[in-house]
Order: sequence, then structure tokens, then C-alpha cells
Amino acid sequence: MPENKPRYLMGVGTPDYLIEAALAGIDMCDCVLPTRIARHGTAMTANGKVVIKNKKYERDFTPLDSECDCYTCKNYTRAYIRHLINMNEILGMRLLSIHNLRFLTKLMERVRIEIEHDNLVNFRDEFYQKYGYNK
Repeated sequence: MPENKPRYLMGVGTPDYLIEAALAGIDMCDCVLPTRIARHGTAMTANGKVVIKNKKYERDFTPLDSECDCYTCKNYTRAYIRHLINMNEILGMRLLSIHNLRFLTKLMERVRIEIEHDNLVNFRDEFYQKYGYNK
């Protein structure tokens, strides 16, 4: 492929595939995954996926992701989001979508920084360990 043309990969939305795509020289990705999994009650967090429907979040009054600066994490608890999702309230799906999109945006901001510092491979390994990937 020409070096001066952007490389686009459609249908890639998981954190590991986004990092691997960047390592392979891909410039742009897009996918419905962050909003699709949000509609079904799953959030991407700094420590891995959170399936908010699970009973263990019923009385969890902490933010969805303590490392996140999104509107959802600043204003809502896991317990409340769980309640919304389990009651099939669209607000819960929207809040998780907002969070997942911000999570991936922050991830790619960090990927760009790590590329500039020639440290993407080390970042990938650290991210995988923290996120719970066994690669």
C-alpha cells in the first residue's frame, strides 16, 4: 500500500485489536462494538470488561471506571447504571455508550503518545496484563 495514504480497517473495536492494528500500521478503525455491547450492559474499563447486569454491582456505589473522566463515570454509580440496564431504560444504554466511546478515545490518545515515544509494544504488554488479556 502507498505510504502516503491512510490505512483504514473496518469492524475493529476491541481494545486489543485496536492496539494490534496500530502496531500493524493502521491509521483508522471504526466499529459498532462499543455501542453494541453498551446496549447489552457491558462496559470497557481500565481493568477489563464489566458486565453491569451482574448482581455483584447491585450495591456498588463506585464509578464505572475510577480512571475514567467521562460524564458517566463522573455522575453515576455502577449500582444506578445496573438498575437502568436491568429495567431496560434507554438512559443506561446511553450512559454505557458514552463511557465506552470515551474509553476507546482515551486508549487511542495514549496509543498515539506511545507511538511518538517508540514505546507501543511495552504499552501493549502492560495494557494486556492490566486489562486481563492473555496474549
